[in-house]
Amino acid sequence: MRHHRFLSGAVIVGIPLLLALLGPWFAGEAGARGTSFTLGDGHRLGTDFVGRDVWRQVLLGGRSVVLVSLTATALAYAVALPVGLTAALTHRPWLEEALMRPLDVLLAVPSLLLVLLVATALQPGTTGLALLVALVTVPDAARIVRAQAAEAASRPAVEALRMQGETWWRMAAGYVGRSMARTLAADAGVRLTGALYLVATAAFLGVGVEADTADWAVMVDRNRTGLFVAPWAVVVPATLIVALSVGTNLLFDAGLAKRRGRS
Repeated sequence: MRHHRFLSGAVIVGIPLLLALLGPWFAGEAGARGTSFTLGDGHRLGTDFVGRDVWRQVLLGGRSVVLVSLTATALAYAVALPVGLTAALTHRPWLEEALMRPLDVLLAVPSLLLVLLVATALQPGTTGLALLVALVTVPDAARIVRAQAAEAASRPAVEALRMQGETWWRMAAGYVGRSMARTLAADAGVRLTGALYLVATAAFLGVGVEADTADWAVMVDRNRTGLFVAPWAVVVPATLIVALSVGTNLLFDAGLAKRRGRS
């Protein structure tokens, strides 16, 4: 069952990933410059509402969604890991409060609302969108890291390491970090799925991308009024976004199940 789940997740997530990462090369230089208007027959998936070839737009439209989501998730953990570990292992209550309370303020604001509010003032591009999504992802990730690290830090093994004079870094990375690896792996799947949702929703609302950009979420937005006339322009990009989320969670779940079976 674990093997089948892993294989299913790899296939489900592999198709949109390949299209996202390799699609621009298949689309050709003309498509990469955005000149994807074509005349006559030969459109595999038809054309969108302004006559652009849907298949070419699909090939060009996934890279931003995937790269921004992966970058945002990586940036979030780059901040959440040191913050959560420091808050859990410090013996200074004031430092723990200083690290965690500002994150509680961010946590109280709905993620999408915060992204939209900041985007209204700054009008970010793809890099800015990745930073925004990372910002709203940090509070949840840091709380998970802190909770798991605090549980691991309360074990006798950590106290023994302290008594032996081990450095903070060795305790944090050497023991505490390894002990919470499974939880963080499961959480990473959830965070990546959440990042995909935020990036796709932001793009759907016109945040971080231009209105005429080849982007899967933008395709869904600008072609939804013609769903029953040109359905593939909406169904294909929407299905690819869903496949990324579902496949990612299947892969992480299968990987965790495999590790549990070995331990």
